[in-house]
Amino acid sequence: MKNDNLRWTELSIGFAIVLVLFLAYVGINIWPIIVAAVGIGLLFIAARYRSGGGKQAFSSRQGQAQKNETSSKHSFEQIGGQDRAKNELIEALDFLIKPDRIAKFGIRPIKGILLTGPPGTGKTLMAKAAANYSDAVFIGVSGSEFVEMYVGVGAGRIRTLFKDARQAAQKQKKANAIIFIDEIDAIGGKREGGQQREYDQTLNQLLTEMDGLYEQESPRILIMAATNRKEMLDPALLRPGRFDRHIQVDMPDKRGRKQILELHAANKPFAEDVNMDKVAEETFNFSGAQLESVLNEAAIYAMRDEQEQIETRHLSYAIDKVMMGEKTDRETNEEERKRVALHELGHAIVAETLRPNSVSQVSLSPRGPALGYVRHQPQQDRYLYTLPYLEDQIMISLGGAVAEEMFYGHRSTGSQGDFDQALHIVETMVNSGLTSLGIVKMKHVSLDALSKEMNTILEQLIERTRELLESHRATFASSLDILIQDETLSGEQFRCLLCDSKQLPA
Repeated sequence: MKNDNLRWTELSIGFAIVLVLFLAYVGINIWPIIVAAVGIGLLFIAARYRSGGGKQAFSSRQGQAQKNETSSKHSFEQIGGQDRAKNELIEALDFLIKPDRIAKFGIRPIKGILLTGPPGTGKTLMAKAAANYSDAVFIGVSGSEFVEMYVGVGAGRIRTLFKDARQAAQKQKKANAIIFIDEIDAIGGKREGGQQREYDQTLNQLLTEMDGLYEQESPRILIMAATNRKEMLDPALLRPGRFDRHIQVDMPDKRGRKQILELHAANKPFAEDVNMDKVAEETFNFSGAQLESVLNEAAIYAMRDEQEQIETRHLSYAIDKVMMGEKTDRETNEEERKRVALHELGHAIVAETLRPNSVSQVSLSPRGPALGYVRHQPQQDRYLYTLPYLEDQIMISLGGAVAEEMFYGHRSTGSQGDFDQALHIVETMVNSGLTSLGIVKMKHVSLDALSKEMNTILEQLIERTRELLESHRATFASSLDILIQDETLSGEQFRCLLCDSKQLPA
């Protein structure tokens, strides 16, 4: 039958070509006929795509994705720094792999698990580990794969996705299948009134499939999804009975960062003096992906230096690169270098005075958009901030600009990023009710009132910062030439210079 259809198609095309040539020969204008034929052909192709061609292509890609994912093995032991999230996920998976036990207590099976948190914290790895733990078929897709301009295509792909998951589980004789949708906010965004949109139909189809998950007991399908914008999702998707568990995958704390570093360090040679506790301290607020990048970049630096082992200095270079970017080739003149050195010393002096032992490094090496930088190492992870702490943080941000004013009488454009940071902290103070405005919402505060409050706070803190730096003029004098010559001061070097300058006569 297939060969007969092909033969008739070939005969039809041949007849059409001969007819067009004959009409041209007898003098008839054939261009309207050609344009009409092309239009009809395009409509025919679009109809074929919508009726099944697009779904078949998606099914083919999906099958390939399934093959790739199920061939890789990930376990929860390979994920560090997320003990709470892992335990919560394992408990939810136990409901999937122990149906008899949950039936005894009358527990409804969990249909969906939503992983939320910042990028790079390991949400996709946790989904793959979940598939390995539950011995399930794993199919991973991205929400953007379902976004189409043609009505009905996304919804059709959702149906195909669930069908493929069931068929794959039956083919591999698995009792469970896990469908993981990354970036689910691409199709799960809040629906608005008015005109029906294509991705609204895609979301409606996903909701329908999740509602009917347990009409058949085997194979059991669990939906897992990940997003870093949970607030964008439609409430119908988040309600119990669809995504029953919402698991927050946060940035790791110091203990978690050390676990992640040790996992990624297993296949790398390190010098004996390398201290992972110190590296974990210096990488505050780093995600798991950034920590992996730190060790990878440190290994690259060691290879460039033709060293047999990764040394502490390589790790320090790698942390700077991940935080600030690679060193640039920008050449600065002598006057600019001096201004940048005074600027960075201003930051460092304020930071070390307000928070002793917090400065890890002062550098004049250009990285990314910065001509110099101060790397800080927090003494402990902090998640709550008091008014004095926030004021100290603003003073540290303003230290560079105030130092320039002390020695030059004016500021430079190099303080723009510092001011942005200071203003952001002031906004946090306003939102937290830590200013004279009281407990207010930012949207209810007029621009004039907000601007006046910000200026008052910043002017007061600029004056306090100036008084602090004026009392440390000797530190600028003793540190400036050394920093310009060596380009880098370690935290220990800087603290020695700061201590020596305090002992000098006024």
